[in-house]
Amino acid sequence: MRRTRILTAVLALAAGLLAGTPPALAAAGTPKTALAADTYTWKNARIDGGGFVPGIVFNRSEKNLVYARTDIGGAYRWQESTKSWTPLLDSVGWNEWGHTGVVSLASDQVDPDRVYAAVGTYTNSWDPTNGAVLRSADRGASWQKADLPFKLGGNMPGRGMGERLAIDPHRNSVLYLGAPSGKGLWRSTDSGATWSQVTNFPNPGTYRQDPSDTTGYASDNQGIVWVTFDESTGSAGSATKTIYVGVADKDNAVYRSTDAGATWTRLAGQPTGHLAHKGVLDAENGYLYLAYSDKGGPYDGGKGRLWRYATATGTWTDISPVAEADTSYGFSGLTVDRQHPGTVMATAYSSWWPDTQIFRSTDSGGTWTKAWDYTSYPNRSNRYTVDVSSSPWLTFGANPSPPEQTPKLGWMTESLEIDPFDSGRMMYGTGATIYGTENLSAWDSGGTFTVKPMVRGLEETAVNDLAAPPSGGARLFSALGDIGGFRHTDLTEVPSMMYTSPTFTTTTSLDFAESDPDTVVRVGDLDSGPHIAFSTDNGADWFAGTDPPGVSGGGTVAAASDGSRFVWSAAGAGVQYTTGFGTSWSASSGIPSGAIVESDRVDPKTFYGFRSGKFYVSTDGGATFTASSATGLPSGDSVRFKALPGTKGDIWLAGGAADGAYGLWHSTDGGASFTRLPGVEQADTIGFGKAATGASYQTLYTSARIGGVRGIFRSTDKGATWTRINDDAHQWGWTGTAITGDPRVYGRVYIATNGRGVIYGDTSDTSGGGGDGGTTPDPTPAGACAVTYKITNQWSDGFQADVQLTNTGSTTWNGWSLGWSFPNGQKIAQLWNAGFTQSGPAVTVKNASWNGTVAAGSSVAFGFTGSRSGANGKPASFELGGKTCTAS
Repeated sequence: MRRTRILTAVLALAAGLLAGTPPALAAAGTPKTALAADTYTWKNARIDGGGFVPGIVFNRSEKNLVYARTDIGGAYRWQESTKSWTPLLDSVGWNEWGHTGVVSLASDQVDPDRVYAAVGTYTNSWDPTNGAVLRSADRGASWQKADLPFKLGGNMPGRGMGERLAIDPHRNSVLYLGAPSGKGLWRSTDSGATWSQVTNFPNPGTYRQDPSDTTGYASDNQGIVWVTFDESTGSAGSATKTIYVGVADKDNAVYRSTDAGATWTRLAGQPTGHLAHKGVLDAENGYLYLAYSDKGGPYDGGKGRLWRYATATGTWTDISPVAEADTSYGFSGLTVDRQHPGTVMATAYSSWWPDTQIFRSTDSGGTWTKAWDYTSYPNRSNRYTVDVSSSPWLTFGANPSPPEQTPKLGWMTESLEIDPFDSGRMMYGTGATIYGTENLSAWDSGGTFTVKPMVRGLEETAVNDLAAPPSGGARLFSALGDIGGFRHTDLTEVPSMMYTSPTFTTTTSLDFAESDPDTVVRVGDLDSGPHIAFSTDNGADWFAGTDPPGVSGGGTVAAASDGSRFVWSAAGAGVQYTTGFGTSWSASSGIPSGAIVESDRVDPKTFYGFRSGKFYVSTDGGATFTASSATGLPSGDSVRFKALPGTKGDIWLAGGAADGAYGLWHSTDGGASFTRLPGVEQADTIGFGKAATGASYQTLYTSARIGGVRGIFRSTDKGATWTRINDDAHQWGWTGTAITGDPRVYGRVYIATNGRGVIYGDTSDTSGGGGDGGTTPDPTPAGACAVTYKITNQWSDGFQADVQLTNTGSTTWNGWSLGWSFPNGQKIAQLWNAGFTQSGPAVTVKNASWNGTVAAGSSVAFGFTGSRSGANGKPASFELGGKTCTAS
């Protein structure tokens, strides 16, 4: 919605997002991503919305083909049959997390299977990668990527303007892209495969929100902001001759080419003093409509105008629905009814108070009506009703005084589109959802149209923390940016309300008492008021605590295992402790300000902290901390750690950075010492879940790099072996903030994302787990076998290989054990999809619990990384149950 959509990403960067992992397209000499080692089903814990939707794109040649773009949470395609959205960019991986920010979308009306997305989140140093244009020939089910030599800003100022990306409606191999940062206008003539700058375009833009901003965020040139074709000036197969381009320049906002982009001129007679957020052409009547604001948005904007340009005569007409002196907002959200082109609508996108406004004209802007108006101030008369029963939290628990109402009609309403096939349907984006109506025509007949959320399946929250209690009605607590967070009692249902009393704009941390999960605490950011809240009924109801002096933000918080006391590392106030529910606080000694704090899950007086490479321990309820003598931990603060439930002093710590220590550490002596886990090259989160059947230790989950592969991993044997449980289609960009297993459901894991909400996964292993490393006694399957051994990558001292084992006999195997000998002294470092032992050159690989059954004619696969010191020959033979397999 607002501030924390920026802050979340900055904190993520500070927490180690710039780790030096290889680019997503693996270069020579780096291991490639392996297949998932377990079959998981991935879903969202339903919230429905939660973030800004700056763009909605209807295809103009195929009914019900609609796309939506978000600023940090990817792109979506509408499913008419279910009235829901399907995510399209979950395949974006860790190293290119910025490509979840979508600055523009374009749907091909010549070939509706084709869709394009211009991606990149920040144009400054916060995003380590350049932008790209993604192209798909199957409606976003799969993508190809064209890298750009500059960055794009899906979450930058001005992101609600557009669309910056446009397809020539007559020659669909030609596309244009407006770039930020003074990079100008770009064109592709091969359906987005390659791009080159339109060097004769005269103006790369001049407008910067705040030229003095040293971070480069608000000081970036917002550049070229939209491209619109006049389809009346072309024919099928020939490039459209007339093209209009919007530029972030208050004095020179609109340019035109009448020779298919060969030359460009400033549009004569145009208004000055404002930025053109949108340019929408009605070719039937020969009008270009423009929505102007004095600022780039999406938050700011104090004055604005609507203008109409007659393309045949060059006449400009101010068609603003109100006098400029009466505006306190800019205009955007501009759309034309393609069934009735004289009907035009626009939004007052930056009207925060008392509400947004939507304007409608049925005579090409000659006269206007409003979605709401005053009767006698402060009372309002609305042409609409709002039904948020499907997302009841959109009331924000508010009870405002007139003229404000709840739920609001919206805010940050930069995208508004009338369905080109159905004049009764309209969708528009807000800072928290997509609203829509299917009876818009009631506006003109004096009736009332109904506005409802049209957002199911689109999840766009930034997640700061997660907690899954072992008992009680809550299955999951979430700490979210912008909308606080939720208590989920049913993951498949939208909670009725976010946390209230108080309602934080952003919740930064939360915890529950391990032996008394009815006791819950959360901390967060709030413009004014307390920054801490407590619950004694498992998060159903909350009451505010009292801040210690100096608190400026949430920080991190920890609850004693029995709920008797709390330790809070608050922004601005240092580490504090209290007994009871925070009516008074005392400063903790021996621990620096800004430390991350957690509690022991058994001993109610033991708390832990970490700051700048040092681990701290308190045994007196947080009053005093002592620095541990543990060494070798990450020197920075990109660390997350947790204590294991049920065992005192059992602590796991993940984090680090590429220029220093980076991985996963384990302590069994209360933090006095830590041992780094071998094979875990990088780790950013750690969480615990229900133990597998027969396992004596809880299941571990982490977002990590293991065996050269970035992914979500699970271990059921205390970290001795790991199974990757996600796959390349399910990566969700940045997953380094929080992770937790479910203490009640084996295999269930909850993953925090930065823009795709709370993801949870369930394993297909319904037996309750049997270990990830393969614990089956030596099986002796009958029948013939075949092995394909393929070296998929190798580098100076290592390699990666995939092995496929096929049952070529006539009976099913119920367990298998494959053996071979390496010819050149190779050693396995990490193996997935099975367990292994190695003695000298001899290797034995045994099935995991979930892939031991192999039907006749079926195959099972596993992979591994290994070390080598020279030659890397393939094994000469493979043996299964005393029989030699056919090898290839």
